[in-house]
Amino acid sequence: MLSKSPFPGVAGPVALIVLDGVGVSANSAALGNAVAAARKPTLDALFAEHPHILLKAHGTAVGMPSDADMGNSEVGHNAIGAGQIYAQGAALVATAIENGSLWQGSGWREIIAQIKANAASVLHLLGLFSDGNVHSHIDHLKAMLVQARAEGVRRVRIHVLLDGRDVPETSALAYIEPFEAFLAGIACEDFDARIASGGGRQVITMDRYEADWRMVEKGWHTHVLGEGEFFPDCATAIRTLRARHPGISDQDLPPFVIAEAGKPIGAIQDGDAVALFNFRGDRAIEISRAFEERHFDRFDRVRVPQVVYAGMLQYDGDLALPKRFLISPPAIRNTLSEWLSRSGITQFACSETQKFGHVTYFWNGNRSGKFPLETWQEIQSDRIPFEQRPWMKSAEIADAMIDAIKGGSYRFLRCNFANGDMVGHTGNFRAATLAVEAVDLALSRILPVVRDAGGAALITADHGNADEMFELDAQKTPLRNPDGSPRAKTAHTLNPVPLLLYEPGGQFALNALPDAGLAHLAASVTQLLGLERHASWQPGLLTRRQK
Repeated sequence: MLSKSPFPGVAGPVALIVLDGVGVSANSAALGNAVAAARKPTLDALFAEHPHILLKAHGTAVGMPSDADMGNSEVGHNAIGAGQIYAQGAALVATAIENGSLWQGSGWREIIAQIKANAASVLHLLGLFSDGNVHSHIDHLKAMLVQARAEGVRRVRIHVLLDGRDVPETSALAYIEPFEAFLAGIACEDFDARIASGGGRQVITMDRYEADWRMVEKGWHTHVLGEGEFFPDCATAIRTLRARHPGISDQDLPPFVIAEAGKPIGAIQDGDAVALFNFRGDRAIEISRAFEERHFDRFDRVRVPQVVYAGMLQYDGDLALPKRFLISPPAIRNTLSEWLSRSGITQFACSETQKFGHVTYFWNGNRSGKFPLETWQEIQSDRIPFEQRPWMKSAEIADAMIDAIKGGSYRFLRCNFANGDMVGHTGNFRAATLAVEAVDLALSRILPVVRDAGGAALITADHGNADEMFELDAQKTPLRNPDGSPRAKTAHTLNPVPLLLYEPGGQFALNALPDAGLAHLAASVTQLLGLERHASWQPGLLTRRQK
């Protein structure tokens, strides 16, 4: 059992509500701030009448390499659930490349050994092709290519997943063309590296939480089997598909295969090696399962090449997936869930499929399993474009939270509303305002139930997104498309996120500590529960209200 804190808690349940992708921007609605444009009476009243501060949710505050790096849902929920700041995927990879440890690790050595064992073997590098630094970074891919050449690898085929989500929505050629020049610069008689296949990240390969295995199946047919529409090179494929689908974002481009003489140049064969260079886990797990699971039943793989497969990191430590990886993920210990479990605190976690892993796996320090006294409830996401149904499953999540609070079985509850992030990524400004409005309505239903139960709620976000829906120039003027419309921004933002305290008893205020960030939330929860925090955590942000 944990000792009680001298800080008094509340008698009822404590809820932590994550409004995914709802940051705080000084920009007006006219400059693309969908949060400001939304009709949100509940949030407006919280800001007007209840304690609130801003938290850092990007850069070094969540373990990213620098403050120029945007946050994301994975590192955000790691930080919230851990109460601590851990070096995250991008920083781990950059450090391992810089100090050379990546090339000395068993994962990379096994890849090289596989290639060296057979002169016909090919190294395949698969991943998200941009410098968004959320799932991957193109510099990591370049470093792998340079190292492969130095170690005598003769043939490399690159399978690119086009971004348009963590970077500008039609920026693919700005990455492809310099990269082709880079490949030409390192080419020699004994080293042949070429792009072999590709497609939009929201169409092939990068599904998550088993929302749509059809995406992974399309990726398998494209990358592994070499099936699809043939093009002579990647740039031609992109230009042709854009002309065929006017206004399409890179993330939605159909799959394509690069071919010569009517044959794909990069189908994956027995004896090859495959490295997935994404470092973020959620959208890497399913394709890893397709490569590694012997008894796989999610789709017909048709042909399963015998390869050495490795991920940049191990994407799920509990499932040991993949079994071979290039860099070990951070070992996150003493999470909030574990700490509360030791104290006999019952816990409830809820979200829809798109963010369910964030309130469970990522929250619990990259673990798939529950701690004792935890209950998880997943609401199945709809398989429909988010801009067409921007309310998503906000009503159902609110229903689940209300039922759990009224049931009286849980002392701590957490949930995630995915709307601001998932709809924000579509670039559709009006849909994003509706997404925020739907979440605001859900809050208006949950908070009175918290009040009636004698509890309190902390409302926050994991990063920004819907708060900046237009690309702006240095003078904060929207960039324009050829038709004069504002150019959509589909990436996360560097803006802070809100922390709002809903505690009708009025006992507490919030302390805006210098550099306060998401990692301070775990201790803030224990303050409301009247418990001590773990010694390794960042301090809590609650103070007693001055009489």
